[in-house]
Amino acid sequence: MKRQILIADDEEIVIHSCRRILSAKEFTVDSAHNGLEALEKVAKGNYDMLILDIKMPKMNGIEVLQRVKETHPDIDVIMITGLNEIETAVQAMKLGAFDYLPKPFDPEEFELVVARAFERRELLQENLHLKSEVSAKYSFENIIGSSSSMQQVYRLVARCAPTNSTVLIRGESGTGKELIARAIHYNSLRKDRPFVTVDCASLSENLLESELFGHVKGAFTGAVSNKAGLLDSANGGTLFLDEIGNISLSTQAKLLRFIEEREFKAVGDTQSHSVNIRLITATNKDLEAMVAAGDFRNDLYYRINIFPLEIPPLRDRQEDIPALAFHFLKLFSKEMDRKVTEFSTGAMNLLMNHDWPGNVRELENAVHRAVILTSDETIRQGHLVNMVDMLPQMGLDIPQTGEELKLIKKIARQKSVENIEKLFVLGALKRNGWSVTKSAQETGMQRSNFQALMKKYAIRIRGE
Repeated sequence: MKRQILIADDEEIVIHSCRRILSAKEFTVDSAHNGLEALEKVAKGNYDMLILDIKMPKMNGIEVLQRVKETHPDIDVIMITGLNEIETAVQAMKLGAFDYLPKPFDPEEFELVVARAFERRELLQENLHLKSEVSAKYSFENIIGSSSSMQQVYRLVARCAPTNSTVLIRGESGTGKELIARAIHYNSLRKDRPFVTVDCASLSENLLESELFGHVKGAFTGAVSNKAGLLDSANGGTLFLDEIGNISLSTQAKLLRFIEEREFKAVGDTQSHSVNIRLITATNKDLEAMVAAGDFRNDLYYRINIFPLEIPPLRDRQEDIPALAFHFLKLFSKEMDRKVTEFSTGAMNLLMNHDWPGNVRELENAVHRAVILTSDETIRQGHLVNMVDMLPQMGLDIPQTGEELKLIKKIARQKSVENIEKLFVLGALKRNGWSVTKSAQETGMQRSNFQALMKKYAIRIRGE
């Protein structure tokens, strides 16, 4: 579609010159000879740009600019001025004009200003589109799960999102804690401001402090210049501290001071800075046990636990597995330009009966690999490598190719051993009242080796 430009000037020679330059660039060009005519055409037309003379009969350019910006703020306006009207042109810029051109202007200069205006327009539209996509991605409708436990999570997210309350999201690794944090942010009054994520588990103590609070030049070896921290980057928006249970007691003290006073000092600085952020934290650890052991500050725990959210593990919401699996199937099929549309009955049985110790992230990875492996429109059991628990009661697919036969045979050999190991551990625990120590002693294994098998099969004992 051609871009539409309106030229408003009482001098026909100026209109003619502008029309000639712009027509060569395949714009649709219209004209008006006074301010009132320009306003009437803007009201009836669909213009992308208005090129506007400051001095015109019936209504001057400044008045037209003000009216246009009130009714059509998305129209870019370029002012044309005489040499003695530069001060007025500067006023026009303050009122929303994109730029101004003093008469007489060079055709190349004119083209450049118009091109810059449309370039900025495209960037703004692209930015709005991206923001719209991000907001849609993290709307409640796009968090998959219709189970009663997830419905409860949605209700709590809807309650806390519009507030500024500090939120603590708890759940095992891979349950989607960051997705929930983003949903809270993008459904809050801060959705147009930054969402900044800090992975506390991946940074050392010194590096985490520097990343969070920033540092000044010379604060430590390698600090060759001042650096703003992520607290500054999140100003006005949301700071998400993932795996907060991994931060040191020293950093916990500094974080507590920030939460209480909303002020902080960069590493090596003597001056305090203040920012306005919302804090969301997440952990897969038992913070209460850490507090009791002295590994997590009691006062910080109460500061971050104002609005707790518990994300259930995937094994406790089995009814959500098909919807999640098809969501990932559609996602990766589109990403890889493949027409994979369904799961075989046997493949879905495997997905439904797996324990999913890695939760939603493990399911996502399993479907991703399967889409790569399949050669037609269907994902079968043989494509779900490194994941399946081939229980005898499952109806196995009949392999359709020699490659699928090899895969299923390999998995069957591997899983037969794994099933025996798992039954061995569970049997020992049941006989010994779920005591790890007694089970290890009875089976003649070292406790650490017995625990390694428990970990391998995601067997958890509460209180141990």
